[in-house]
Amino acid sequence: MSSNFKPETISLGITDRCCKGNTGCEFDGTLRNVRSEPIFVQKVFDATLVNLQALSTVNNVRFTPNLGRNARIIRVLDIRCRRFFNPENINDPRNLVVDPDTVLSGGQFVKDGKGHPVEVVGPDGFMSEKIIFADTSECDEEGKGTPVFGTQRVKVRGNVIVEIDVVVQTPSSRRRTVTLTANVPITPVELTNFFELCIPSVFNSAFFPRFAEFCSVLCETRLATNSITRDIDINPETGEVRIDLIIAICISCEKKIIVPVQLCVLSTGFPELSPEVSPICTTFPTLFPRQIDENNDNNDPPCPRPRPRLSLEAEEFVEEDGDIYKYDDYDENK
Repeated sequence: MSSNFKPETISLGITDRCCKGNTGCEFDGTLRNVRSEPIFVQKVFDATLVNLQALSTVNNVRFTPNLGRNARIIRVLDIRCRRFFNPENINDPRNLVVDPDTVLSGGQFVKDGKGHPVEVVGPDGFMSEKIIFADTSECDEEGKGTPVFGTQRVKVRGNVIVEIDVVVQTPSSRRRTVTLTANVPITPVELTNFFELCIPSVFNSAFFPRFAEFCSVLCETRLATNSITRDIDINPETGEVRIDLIIAICISCEKKIIVPVQLCVLSTGFPELSPEVSPICTTFPTLFPRQIDENNDNNDPPCPRPRPRLSLEAEEFVEEDGDIYKYDDYDENK
């Protein structure tokens, strides 16, 4: 039995393939809504940025899918490369990772007595900062920071995803565009660089300075000799594709000296997101407490003073500044 029934399309309100973020921060341009707020944050005292690159040659890389019997590639349209990451296993050895290791001169990392550097929580939420100690007394007398020098070794290992858009011609002279894909392991590399950073006094503060470093990596690739006939090999029987590549690993590493501080910032208040409407609940709890202090008159007091109950007798009363007067006793000109 045949049926012409077609299910109705379910609309989820998604119109674009990509999206934009909603921070919840809005400002109408009125300075009356701006107020000062204290925040406890991490201040960057000094920072340096280093760019590094490494080349890796990979040969005879297997790409999928197969192109078919006696197919040949007549043009390469585009080559893309991105790092591989397995969200199901952060410890997957195929994940492309950058592992920096730093040794200081003129200062040292504070240790816990067992030889392990003391690490504290960074702005990323991980234990990503190390506490630094150095004799800063000489530069403290001049009111300046103390330089420390470092040697950084950066180890890169893992896999990258390479995608190649090619134009394929079949024996029947038909042309089609195919995207070839491969998960390519790179040769582990180790790079070295040197840097200098300035640290504040370790004696005139409640906190020791912290050292933070983080790196980001991307990759670029091309055919080994930029020649289709030399770099791309296609099995005429199975259509299996193997390609020789040169992969460039591009690394940016930033090192910072961090100091905990309290800052006074101008704020327009807590962000307020537009909630999704619920068909059942009519009220919802707040996510953040109201700011209550003596300099903020726009908020309700934490414990409003109970007002005296008025008599039910036919008398008129006047309220002023939270006090109740009989109308006969109230002087409008006082």
